[in-house]
Amino acid sequence: METNGFAETTQNNHIVTPFRVGSWLPSDQKILQNWMNNLIEETDIKRRDLLPVIAEFKAFIENDPEAFMYFNLMFSQVPKKYRKDPSGHKQVRDYHHMLQLFNTIMTHAPEFNTSGVVGFPINAILDWSMGTEAGYAAFLNEKVNNQFKRILNEWAIFLKSADSCAVLNKDPKRGWFGKDAMDAMPNFDTEFVCQPELEHHGYTSWDNFFTREFRPGQRPLASPADDNVITNACESAPYRIAENVKARDKFWIKAQPYSVEHMMAGDPFLEKFIGGTIYQAFLSALSYHRWHSPVSGTIVKAYTVDGTYYAEAISEGYDDAGPNDSQGYITELATRALIFIESDNPKIGLMCFMPVGMAEVSSCEITVYEGQHVKKGEQLGMFHFGGSTHCLFFGPQVKLAFDMHGQKPGLNSSNIPLKSKIATVL
Repeated sequence: METNGFAETTQNNHIVTPFRVGSWLPSDQKILQNWMNNLIEETDIKRRDLLPVIAEFKAFIENDPEAFMYFNLMFSQVPKKYRKDPSGHKQVRDYHHMLQLFNTIMTHAPEFNTSGVVGFPINAILDWSMGTEAGYAAFLNEKVNNQFKRILNEWAIFLKSADSCAVLNKDPKRGWFGKDAMDAMPNFDTEFVCQPELEHHGYTSWDNFFTREFRPGQRPLASPADDNVITNACESAPYRIAENVKARDKFWIKAQPYSVEHMMAGDPFLEKFIGGTIYQAFLSALSYHRWHSPVSGTIVKAYTVDGTYYAEAISEGYDDAGPNDSQGYITELATRALIFIESDNPKIGLMCFMPVGMAEVSSCEITVYEGQHVKKGEQLGMFHFGGSTHCLFFGPQVKLAFDMHGQKPGLNSSNIPLKSKIATVL
């Protein structure tokens, strides 16, 4: 089988996916340990003064008693078997070491790597501490998340600078235009707007590369004249379809059910979606990261909701894939946007598109405005530094027949092309 373009293997009658959902972090812990060892070695050898935003985070931890407790406990609570790699090398030792590692990656853009696309460097650093009781509490804390927001905003400035282009090279193993990367994205030059004859394919920054656009005609719109056909809002793989959703539910349990009031952060429109349908899908690290309207209609309201960055479901425990397997859980808590659209089709009425950030991928840029009319397939906005997951909300009066293109929604599903049909209004 294929998962987002990467082959699966079988061991002892169990499918072993070589990448976690969406290919953001490797599923093989040895790969992640090797990546961490290299980062730790570089950091320990080349220690330098903390950047101002990291020094500010350090001062916050040490001056806020609650944060000081959390960031001391989370590393001591990591089980001993996870504190060292199989060779005996220490992993992240304490919050001082964590901050030094953050300091290192702030001037790096992710390199390509066939053995594991580490698209979430900070997530990788926090991998085990996120599963502790102290980590669970810390990464839900509003003050902690405000500090992470400042760090990620600062890092975004670097990722939008010309200096971040260093990884957009033709190194056969690590470059985003080297042999291994082009083998993973074989149709890149014909699919995406770029200038292959120029340095960095004409991209001006890492962010410019990651928010790249499809060439005209690459993703044709399904049934443009039929308002009963709903199209895929992102280049994404189906995760879940839920019907008769509740206003409130226990979203933190293993099943991670949807809780509309929390997902919509108490928006007055939420009442229109109780008892309705939610469709969720996730994006791949190697894919397209812009959002497009699944219906034709008028933008009624559009805004972002600040939330968490590194919170994962406590029910995932010390599963190293916990952040990715918390796809449902983060829809209630993570940084996200809400775009309400009054469909031209009265059988649909008001629907909502909600892009959800995950870890580093939490910059939700909305490019439409209230009162604007959009046609099905037109752009709504984009993620920066990759992608994450998104939901479509429909009211209880909307009866839908979903088309998942021959697959079952779940963590091992594959991308459905952008603007393809995903549902029909009955």
